[in-house]
Amino acid sequence: MEKQSKLIDIRSLSLSELKDKLTAMGEQGFRAKQVFEWLWVKSCTDFDQMSNLSKSLRETLKQHFVIRAVQVKQSQISSDRTIKSSFTLYDGNIIEGVLIPTPDRMTACVSSQVGCSLTCKFCATGYMDRKRNLQPDEIYDQVVLIAKQAEEKYQQPLTNIVYMGMGEPLLNYSGMMKSVERITAPDGLNMAAKRITVSTAGIAKMIKKLGDDEVRFNLALSLHAANDKKRNEIMPINEQNSLQALAEALKYYYAKTKNAVTFEYIVFHNFNDEIQDAKELAKFCKHVPCKVNIIEYNPIALADFVNAEADKIDQFAEYLRGQGVITNVRRSRGKDIDAACGQLAIKEEDANLVAD
Repeated sequence: MEKQSKLIDIRSLSLSELKDKLTAMGEQGFRAKQVFEWLWVKSCTDFDQMSNLSKSLRETLKQHFVIRAVQVKQSQISSDRTIKSSFTLYDGNIIEGVLIPTPDRMTACVSSQVGCSLTCKFCATGYMDRKRNLQPDEIYDQVVLIAKQAEEKYQQPLTNIVYMGMGEPLLNYSGMMKSVERITAPDGLNMAAKRITVSTAGIAKMIKKLGDDEVRFNLALSLHAANDKKRNEIMPINEQNSLQALAEALKYYYAKTKNAVTFEYIVFHNFNDEIQDAKELAKFCKHVPCKVNIIEYNPIALADFVNAEADKIDQFAEYLRGQGVITNVRRSRGKDIDAACGQLAIKEEDANLVAD
């Protein structure tokens, strides 16, 4: 491990940086492009498998560089075909990702941080400490591993990616953006940016930064309440990022990108499930072109929240539609496994503590 710590993480280098390193070692410059293709197009995590490189070059790479590949630790398959996986990182930390199959798409839900610092009251990850941000290659690896599950289990390619796993993507802005660049680049996975959605709990200044960067991927805001009092109660981040501040940031973002926004809204029993709540949400939806995804809640042992009654959810959705708001109801996935965000990782973390 000590030797490994002295090696350069090869996937932290740009193509030009890799070229400089290799030419300094006496290798020909064009070799960098070959290695880069192995890393990012073919998703190779073993220098020995880079078959069009000479054996001596492969040995040189092993002496100077390391590939810190993410590994699948455990997978659970739900009766609805959802696959939840825990992943082990090079430093022993555990994250998680989910393959969500539906009739018309195969979606990878990926994490952006180890744990989370936002303490949302209904989210299992919110009860974990944030240990660190994920590197771009660690996010990329989740996509590759989940895509492999889609191909092997269901013989279908991955169609969509959502940054809705552990962590707040906008608090790992650089890592998130670089991972999207590698996933969408022609010399990467070459996936369309429109197939990617980044979900945020709502950090106004970073939403504006997305606008300044004129991103092409989709933005989703986890709203869950459209008045500040209720949102403060369940999402402490709202105390520094009020609904008014978020509305202004979203207007700025839309002016820069012309991308419609998705609002995610969990309808909790006896909390935000009345028509008055729907009225407040419909009013908030007037700020920018948008749609609402009503999400069925996956209860966790750490919180007292439960899903609203089915007829309440239907009435809520119908009210929004009556106000001209595009509204989808997303049924909960993986109810029979630890599919709520953070559940499996917490279980793994607890198991490790017992083992230690």
